Amino acid sequence: MAAVSTAGDSSAKVRLIYDLSSALSLAWDSIHSHKLRSFLTLLGVIIGVASVILVGSAIDGLGLYAQQSTAKAFGSESYLIAQVASAGNMTRKQFFDKIKYNRQIKLADDRYLQAANGANTLYSPYRQSQVDTKRNNLTSEETSIIGVSADMVDIRDIGVVEGRFFTPTEEQSASFVAVIGDDLKTTLFPDGGTPLGRTFKVQNLEFTVVGVQERLGSAFGRSQDNSAYITISAFNRLFGSGQGISLFGRPRPGSGYTMQQSLDRTRVALRNKFHQRPGEADRFDFLTPDAIRGFIDSLLSMVAAVVVPITMISLVVGGIVIMNIMLVSVTERTREIGIRKSLGARRSDIMWQILIESVIMAGAGGALGVLIGAVLTTVLTAAFGVTLRVTPFYVFLSVFVSGAVGVASGWYPASKASKLDPIVALRSE
Repeated sequence: MAAVSTAGDSSAKVRLIYDLSSALSLAWDSIHSHKLRSFLTLLGVIIGVASVILVGSAIDGLGLYAQQSTAKAFGSESYLIAQVASAGNMTRKQFFDKIKYNRQIKLADDRYLQAANGANTLYSPYRQSQVDTKRNNLTSEETSIIGVSADMVDIRDIGVVEGRFFTPTEEQSASFVAVIGDDLKTTLFPDGGTPLGRTFKVQNLEFTVVGVQERLGSAFGRSQDNSAYITISAFNRLFGSGQGISLFGRPRPGSGYTMQQSLDRTRVALRNKFHQRPGEADRFDFLTPDAIRGFIDSLLSMVAAVVVPITMISLVVGGIVIMNIMLVSVTERTREIGIRKSLGARRSDIMWQILIESVIMAGAGGALGVLIGAVLTTVLTAAFGVTLRVTPFYVFLSVFVSGAVGVASGWYPASKASKLDPIVALRSE
């Protein structure tokens, strides 16, 4: 009995393989004999899949670009302490509630943290203002003037490609020295020579260039290179001491502290200074790179949830076209189907033929769409310098949906063809 069962299973497998290969061969012959019609039928699927690939590449590329920009501008292991610090996901009410409840961070708080945690954590105050900078008859509009301490170069991983960052001695003496961005260098020193040792004016006061920062590019449409780092002491002389500052922190190299441990110690120290009781909410705000990346990811996820389904509408349209063509194909082959059924073809044989033909068409369209989308992504990246990246998820999504479209589009025509009465089919012209 076991031998009979095994032989039966083997025969069934052989029969299934034969049926599938026969259906595949017939479907391919049908598609091959109507090349132009098949190609035109696939256009909807090709365009739909290529659109999904392009949109997915743009979304993933934007996420990668935002993360790289954040790492350059914020630092990989640094965190920010301020009266209000947000990655952008804060309502108007939450903002004003924090303004009302939280305390301003001041230079005295920086000095307190330096005394309490300076052995294991680097701190730097941070203030920023936008003013026009000038040199002779040249002007750079709305330059970001950033006042920091000498430790900021290590806290935010600031890359200096020419010269150096300013020193603690220059910070203490409020020296008028600056580390400028690439755009500011190009605008105020267009002769192409080194700007080191040369001067430019901020608020009619001359600053000497001691360093040039590596190029950062734009972030969300705004240049990060039209900037100048100056000492916090010189900044306060220019713009006044102000009402509050932001404060950057980072574990001191060699301390063995992680960013989270350093942040926890900073929070404990500030809570002690502000005389907060256990269980009370912090009277200050903080921001980490993970919070920024999380906000960016959630924002891009919302964009993908809206945009990707819209681009897939063309896949639905392509599926409708495939279904229409398959119905026409069934009508054209009514007599052929009648002959096959009269010679012993089963309903499943006819159904497999039509269904496989539909899946092949949709699958071929999906493959061509992926190829075209990848080529366009490469061309756009090279031509315009934009950040686009083809990811396996969107390739899989496109191929899966195109295959599903093929099955859904071919099922009704296949079912209709398999139910034809052979006598009626043979009478058709």
